[in-house]
Amino acid sequence: MIIEFEGDIFRWDARDDASWYFTSVPPELSDDIREIPRPYRGFGSVRVRATVGGSEWATSIFPSSSEGTYVLPLKKAVRDAEGLVEGGTVVVRLDVLDG
Repeated sequence: MIIEFEGDIFRWDARDDASWYFTSVPPELSDDIREIPRPYRGFGSVRVRATVGGSEWATSIFPSSSEGTYVLPLKKAVRDAEGLVEGGTVVVRLDVLDG
């Protein structure tokens, strides 16, 4: 399954010293991903291949209990390469590998 979406970039605020940044998969696409049969993985994560601009990497998306969606971590190397900043938007392509 391949999905594409645009999302806002936000910093994980559970810890003041955290430098983890994410974007949320839209609710309707998160629902579609949840429906894919797959074995359980740690934290309910789903393996994906993510593409943002010219950057592509293997990672996982994770369910967010507060949002009811999956969230995609945006690692520093990708943020730097693509000029992504907190509060900005990002266009994402995800190839869902689990399922």
